[in-house]
Amino acid sequence: MVVDLKQEIMADSRNASFTARGLEPIYMIAPTVKILIIGQAPGAVVEQTGISFNDKSGDRLREWMGIDRTTFYDSGLIGVLPMDFYFPGKGKSGDLPPRKFVAGEWHQRLLDTMPDVELILLVGKYAQQHYLPIKASESLTSVV
Repeated sequence: MVVDLKQEIMADSRNASFTARGLEPIYMIAPTVKILIIGQAPGAVVEQTGISFNDKSGDRLREWMGIDRTTFYDSGLIGVLPMDFYFPGKGKSGDLPPRKFVAGEWHQRLLDTMPDVELILLVGKYAQQHYLPIKASESLTSVV
């Protein structure tokens, strides 16, 4: 079923340019996931490797969580579900935002494959605004 979802994501016409470049959607899911990280979209470095949080932000995240790379990637306990499965590109002042349809159309179907999630970490404003009833103008401090 999970492989079918991956193929469906890749077959979505809105992902055609990524699929044509040989890119697969970047996320980490497993039925054993206990901690799910819902974050922004993958960056350019992550796109090159195809591995979630395989960059400096991932190093910071793992340090903040107090876990090593092996636990993060190989335990089956940590999942990653970004707001977009692909690097959206560069804008004038940083990376472009995640495409809005991704979370609305794909997250619940992927969440349904992880029945044992006990904790969800919403990392970044796009994840927080999608999942929490907050105003776009609210600061990170007020959200926390």
